[in-house]
Amino acid sequence: MEYRATIGLEIHAELKTATKMFCRSKNDPFAAEPNTNICPVCLAHPGTLPVINREAVRHVLRVGTALGGKFADYTEFDRKNYFYPDLPKGYQISQYEYPLVQGGELAGVKVTRVHLEEDTASSIHNDSEGSTVIDYNRAGVPLMELVTEPVIRSSKAAGDFARELQLLLRYLGTSDANMEKGEMRVEANVSISEDDTLGTKVEIKNLNSFRIMEKAVEHEIQRQQELLERGEKIVQETRGWDDGKQSTFPQRTKEGSADYRYFPDPDLPSLRISEVEGFSDAALRATLPELPSSRRQRYLARGVKGDDADMFVREPGYGLLFDTVTAEWGKDDARTLLTANVIANNLAGLLSALGGRDVSSRATEFRAEMPMSAENLRTLVQMVAEKKVSSQAAKEILGASLSTGETPEKLATARGLFKMDDENVLEDIVGSVVSENSKVAGEYRAGKLPALQFLVGKAMKAARGAADPATVKALIEKKIAEMPE
Repeated sequence: MEYRATIGLEIHAELKTATKMFCRSKNDPFAAEPNTNICPVCLAHPGTLPVINREAVRHVLRVGTALGGKFADYTEFDRKNYFYPDLPKGYQISQYEYPLVQGGELAGVKVTRVHLEEDTASSIHNDSEGSTVIDYNRAGVPLMELVTEPVIRSSKAAGDFARELQLLLRYLGTSDANMEKGEMRVEANVSISEDDTLGTKVEIKNLNSFRIMEKAVEHEIQRQQELLERGEKIVQETRGWDDGKQSTFPQRTKEGSADYRYFPDPDLPSLRISEVEGFSDAALRATLPELPSSRRQRYLARGVKGDDADMFVREPGYGLLFDTVTAEWGKDDARTLLTANVIANNLAGLLSALGGRDVSSRATEFRAEMPMSAENLRTLVQMVAEKKVSSQAAKEILGASLSTGETPEKLATARGLFKMDDENVLEDIVGSVVSENSKVAGEYRAGKLPALQFLVGKAMKAARGAADPATVKALIEKKIAEMPE
């Protein structure tokens, strides 16, 4: 039996604001000392009143603008009632019927809504002692929730959407969205059916990485399929992911909206977004940077390979370096693609070898910082394009320039890496290589073609990469042909 999987995602992201969602406590859930960024409001002391954080609303509206969603003309905050130790009020302030943003699309996936709520406190479990303590530094932190339409058909597509959303949030400066820190949390709703109708939905929680989310979705699809094939029913429930067992496990029966007894929060005013200064679509759109999808298309239009274009989008420092170096070169200019190749295949590897230096530019507002001098890279690419240095020599120059900041011309001169034009010198090098490796030369003469490449490599090494490989190859073939039988 063939089954059709349907997946919907619910994604939470902590927003980057100075203070919490409804009070003036510092928004720093990772403070070294627990329970320091707290106040009577976020601890729900009797008689306290919440106040809406304008910047948190602005963040969500900018996300909605980037998604092409529709702003609410009228919106309000609601109380979502449930009891849990990490929820000091006994309810969570969220949005139910009137979210800030409705609709939109990202990575080919339609979005249902984007709304704003407050985060819960952090529960810290000590399994050895069988105890749990609560840190309220996170209680009340602004939390964006995005819900997709149930239109995703595979774990890969779900992972692609979540990664693209993380990238978008970082470009907008809305959230750092680090999953390992809990700044972005993904929950997947999975169902299967034999046709286009929706099956029984199962929600999977505790997914703290994209890889784990994809594995959990794959496992849940398989688990549900096996249940149906045995004639059993799928129970609507919430399940967690056990990475050790590589399987999902039941947590609780899935609640419906009625279980939360939503009602408008009487302590917070309703909002008409169109009446708030600075919250018009035009005003918010003017604040948007070049978005990841647009940037990716721009690189592809310049002839950059797909993998390299993705890298330049994910790591804006590399993208900015490429843009700066190639600003005056056209799409069909060989130097443009040469620059992309040098950055993606050479520079990135060198930086990784130097200790995994982070050039993803995860700075405030995701600003890009170039990992090396654009002037030096432009000069090096020009030298390679003009055949003044070989590709092998260029790698050595790149590494030295990265470490010292010296210009490529100075390094090439000091190290003797400019291409050798003197054929007499090359002939001497080739003669020595063939003489010292006469057995290999004989093997090539006998028809073993790989032997020639070995000799070319030896000669290039002796010339310190400063020779043209094609010229070296021709000289070696000539020298071997002149050898006595």
